[in-house]
Formats: sequence, structure tokens, C-alpha cells
Amino acid sequence: MPPERNVLGTELATCSEDPLTGFGRDGCCRHFPNDAGRHEICAVTTDEFLRYSKSRGNDLVTPRPELEFPGLEAGDRWCLCIDRWLEAEAADAAPPVVLEATAEEALERVRLETLEAHAHDE
Repeated sequence: MPPERNVLGTELATCSEDPLTGFGRDGCCRHFPNDAGRHEICAVTTDEFLRYSKSRGNDLVTPRPELEFPGLEAGDRWCLCIDRWLEAEAADAAPPVVLEATAEEALERVRLETLEAHAHDE
């Protein structure tokens, strides 16, 4: 089986293992056909984005142990739903994107140029 690819066409990198992220909780923002939310964008969270997400009803700050969710703080890498990231981008609150760790399938919904404009500077 060939390696999964990122939006740059190279091998998909791990987004985060601390906190452990991804729809499959394997650290990667990979495409899963059964993931309705499409958690395929690896983002570096910012205070602005975390506030925005909470204002839209998705509290990513408060720990939820019953869901094995540690709660996030600015600077954490996290696999975001494509639609939430696009919504935040339209509101000028999109967090930076780690292109090497963002699934190639995200390009079905987001233009590469848009992602590159928000690329995280390592």
C-alpha cells in the first residue's frame, strides 16, 4: 500500500502525538471515508481561533476526559474539520496550517493556494 500523501504531494507527516490528534487518534490528519467531519487539516491553534471555535459552539479548550480530549491551548497542533477551518478562514480567524501534515484529500474542498497563504512557518 503506498504511503498517504499530504497537500504538497509528499508523504503525510504526523500532526501531533501530544496532544494525540486525528480522527483515528493516531496523530495524523488522514482521510477516513467514515469521518463526516473530515478532520484533514493540521492546524497550529491560536487564541483567536480557539475563541472563534468556542463562539461557534465547538469548545476546544475545556478538557473532556470521557472523550479522551485533553483540551487545547494556543500552539497545540490539532486535526481540524475542513468546514470549521474554512468557516474560520472566512471570518479571518483561521489558524496556520502545517502543509506537510494536511491530508491530500483536503484539496477536494480547499484550494492549495488558500492553504499556502496560511502555511505555518516552522
